[in-house]
Amino acid sequence: MKGIFGNRWFLLVILALTWGSSFIMIKKSLLEFSPFEIGSLRVLISGVILSFIGIPVIRKMKKKSLFYVALSGLFGNFLPLYLFPIAQTHISSSLAGVLDSLVPIFVLVLGFIFYGVRTQISQVFGAIIGFFGAATLMFFSESNTEETQIGYALLIVFATICYAIAALIVKDKLGHLTSIELTASMFTMWAVPALVILLSTGFFSSHESTPETWTAFGFVSILAIFGTTIAIVIYYKLIQDTTPIFASSVSYLLPILAIMWGLLDGEKFSPWYIFSGVLILIGVYLIREKKAKPRMVPR
Repeated sequence: MKGIFGNRWFLLVILALTWGSSFIMIKKSLLEFSPFEIGSLRVLISGVILSFIGIPVIRKMKKKSLFYVALSGLFGNFLPLYLFPIAQTHISSSLAGVLDSLVPIFVLVLGFIFYGVRTQISQVFGAIIGFFGAATLMFFSESNTEETQIGYALLIVFATICYAIAALIVKDKLGHLTSIELTASMFTMWAVPALVILLSTGFFSSHESTPETWTAFGFVSILAIFGTTIAIVIYYKLIQDTTPIFASSVSYLLPILAIMWGLLDGEKFSPWYIFSGVLILIGVYLIREKKAKPRMVPR
C-alpha cells in the first residue's frame, strides 16, 4: 500500500476524482446554504479536524514560516473556497470545472514572472491557446447570457490564479514541512476568520432542522473532509515531491468529470464546452512538465 500511495500518478487520479466531483456538490449545497456559509463551513470543519496537528505545528513554527503558511493558506484555501460557490450561483458546475483547468497555465506564467522559470516556445503558445480557450468559453457559452454574468466566470479565473500563487509559495518556501503539517497549520490558522464570517451570516439561527438542510450539510461535510482536507494534503504532497506544474496538471481530468456530473444532474450541455475545453487542455498539455525540470530561483 505504501508503494501505491507513494505513486504520483495514483495520487493525481485520486485528486482528480475528488476535485472533479466537488463542483456538483457545491451546486447541491447552494440549494440550502449561501456561498459564504459553504466556504466558512468547509474551512471551519477542516480546521477543527486538523487542529490537533495544526496547533502543535504552529507553536513550533518560526515567524517567517508562519507568514508564508498564512499567505499560502489565504490564496490556496481560504479565498477559493468562497469564490467557487459565489460564482456557481450564476454559472453551472460544468462551466466551473472547465475554467478550473486554467491552474497550470497560471502556474507557468506566474512562475516565469516571479521566479524566472525558463519557458520553451511551446509553453508560451500553450499559455496563449489556453487563455484563448477560456476567453471563448466565457464569451460564447452560458456565462454571456442574460441569466448569467461574465463577472461570475471571472471569479473562477481569479480562483485559479490564487491556486497558482499558493502552489509556487509552497514549492519555494514551505518544502521543510510535510504535506499534513502544512495543510493542518493552514486550516487551523484560517478556521477562526471562517467562524467569524459564519457567525455574521446568521447560520445558526436562520436554518431549521429539515431533511433538505441536513442533506445540504452532508454535501458540505463531504466537501470539507474529502474535497478539502484530504485533497489538499495530497495536492501539497505532489507539489513538494514533484513540481507545481505536475501537481496542477490534475486539471486535465477536472473538466471531464465536472461535465459528466453536470449532465447527470440535468445541466444543459453547450458545444462551446467541447471547443473551449479542448483549447484549454491543449494549452495545459503544451505547458506540461518537461524532462528538464527548471529550478525556481527568486529574482
